[in-house]
Amino acid sequence: MQDFWLDSGFSHLTVNDHGWLRVTPQYLRSVLMRPELAPIAESGPKERTVHAELVVNPLRAVAAEELGAIEDADTRQNYMYFLRLRKLLTDAVTLERFYLQAFQAGAIDFPPVFIDMAAQAIVRAILADRTADVYAVRAGELFFRRQRVSTENGRVLSADAETIQVFADSGGFGNVGRLFAQQGTPMRTMNMDVLSHENAQLYWFSENRYRYVIDLSHASAGLDALAALIGRWIQHFFGVEVSVTALSKIDDDAWRWHVGLDVESTAILNDLYEGRDVDQLRLSRLVGLFRVDFLDPADMRADVHGKPVYLGMAINENHVLKLKPQNLLINLPIKVRS
Repeated sequence: MQDFWLDSGFSHLTVNDHGWLRVTPQYLRSVLMRPELAPIAESGPKERTVHAELVVNPLRAVAAEELGAIEDADTRQNYMYFLRLRKLLTDAVTLERFYLQAFQAGAIDFPPVFIDMAAQAIVRAILADRTADVYAVRAGELFFRRQRVSTENGRVLSADAETIQVFADSGGFGNVGRLFAQQGTPMRTMNMDVLSHENAQLYWFSENRYRYVIDLSHASAGLDALAALIGRWIQHFFGVEVSVTALSKIDDDAWRWHVGLDVESTAILNDLYEGRDVDQLRLSRLVGLFRVDFLDPADMRADVHGKPVYLGMAINENHVLKLKPQNLLINLPIKVRS
């Protein structure tokens, strides 16, 4: 069995009877080792002391005087965010409940990186029995990592935005990289391959697994893997079974419900649903459509009982895609259970 996403903290979490991830001191320790909190060469002695003592005991109380003594103001703020995150995590007990409560509370009052961190571990858990399916793992990266998307030549190719930037800074590009370079990313060299049946197993041996491009064109293995993962994400949180199918367009005169998987698609689908004109340029940014069918219509709200739910996925004007998987948790018409 191949392991992956070792930086997710998944190995430091335990699974409860519900299948959710129970927060542990070891997981909090892994958070402390992230770049946002780990000391660097310029770190002062007070910062190093606080960090070292928290690593030994991630649940120890930190006095206001200790925080105030940390030399760098930005670092002090990061530790305040960590203490806020620690309280939310320990109060929630599980990572899934923390994730749900973060959005039910309204505005997020801590850095979004912690949301992506939680999403990564949760998707890692969902994929725990699918480690041989490289397409599912690569599709899972979209749940917590920003993507840069090329729509040239009738294909939808999604690359990790941060990895592209690294290549842009270090130089060079090949055939795949050229597609992204032509859309405004200056690069001199790039070594990013489109995931395929021929190279799929090499994913496990790559030093940087985020360097693989996934084809999300209609009827591609990558898009089908993403659709299946969306279904498993819904089932993991709500315990309801759904079927998610990729579409080329929405052709439904009785369209009743939709959810945008990102800011752009939410606005586009809202306009289409309300009958407002959407120009061709905006419409072309819609790079993915899905239909969600509940296997048991009784799991849906009564006013949309038995109706499909449509999902959209869109890039912004800079060809960037940032999925918001939380939209599936707060906007689906799921029946409230007593």
